[in-house]
Amino acid sequence: MKILILERRLVPSDSALAIAVTTALSVLAALLIGGLLMIPFGANPFQAYYQLFEAGFATWRGFGFTLVKAAPLIMVGLATICAWRTGFAYLGFEGCLLIGAAAATWTAMQALPGGFLEDVPFFAFLPVVLMVSMCAGAIWSGIVGLLKSRFGGNEVITSLMMNYIAVFVVQYLVSGPLRAPGDLPQSPRLPQETWLPYLFDGSRAHLGIVIALIASFVVWVLLLKSRIGYELIVTGLNPKAARYGGINVGSRQLLAAFLAGGLAAVAGMVDILGIHHRLVDGLAEGTGFIGIVVALLGGLNPLGCVLAALLYAGLSVGADAMQRQAGLPASVIFIVQSLIILFVLASDLMRYYRVRSRATVVMNTKVESR
Repeated sequence: MKILILERRLVPSDSALAIAVTTALSVLAALLIGGLLMIPFGANPFQAYYQLFEAGFATWRGFGFTLVKAAPLIMVGLATICAWRTGFAYLGFEGCLLIGAAAATWTAMQALPGGFLEDVPFFAFLPVVLMVSMCAGAIWSGIVGLLKSRFGGNEVITSLMMNYIAVFVVQYLVSGPLRAPGDLPQSPRLPQETWLPYLFDGSRAHLGIVIALIASFVVWVLLLKSRIGYELIVTGLNPKAARYGGINVGSRQLLAAFLAGGLAAVAGMVDILGIHHRLVDGLAEGTGFIGIVVALLGGLNPLGCVLAALLYAGLSVGADAMQRQAGLPASVIFIVQSLIILFVLASDLMRYYRVRSRATVVMNTKVESR
């Protein structure tokens, strides 16, 4: 008889075709299992999935919402790539996003009457708010990086705790120094001149997606086409070998912390100037952690991160429409999304292993009784 076994490949299958095929098969398998879960609720899985992808990708309005949701996810995903590929296990992206949003709000408020940015055109305002947000986020994450590189602190625990501090900082700002008149804890509405402009008529897609795509290309060039990127990656792969090769591991991890914090802070700026147009409590909504999943889905590659962010954002937009039109409970929608993510992440196994059949011989032994 024959049995199926997993056999380790001599060389990992890293071709674009292999990755695309395994990813597609993983998504199809997740959709198949999710479709079986829909049947007890009387929903047609084919119709439900049609509504899912139509709302997120097939309509101009829906695709605009997909781009809006994808922009901050791309920025947090890029931040994760810069940190994790350098061996800096940072988890404080949610806090950096909030600090970047607060910095962007303060900068945009300077465009109000009497502020030092009053009457400044948008093309001059944008570089200023980008620089302020990135510096604020870099300083916030740099605290954790400094504790790691100088004192050997645990960046996982420290960065997670910094997230809570950032939440309380935003709550303090919207309840105190930046609070608008009224009963709600929120900042004043930012001047319309500071909003990120829409890219197309009839779509909510704004300039944030362009900023995210440019950042993806810059991070790709930095990590894969530059000496600094080589040193960052080598530091993450083997710190001892990096030190032996003359690389200052501590300074490279600190640089990774600055880059990660700055990129995640831009995600907060994009949310503030592109969607909310004011600082509010509960702004992040888990984006700082979802961006980590996006980075993992993209294989910690900047260009793969863009595709993964578009997929996740489209599923989020389409899931709302599928829930309304198909009459499915929110738990089923969440299970389908989670299955897709889980199966795509698990598909990496097939890059390192392959299924082989092996023949086995079954020996029949006769026991003679005397």
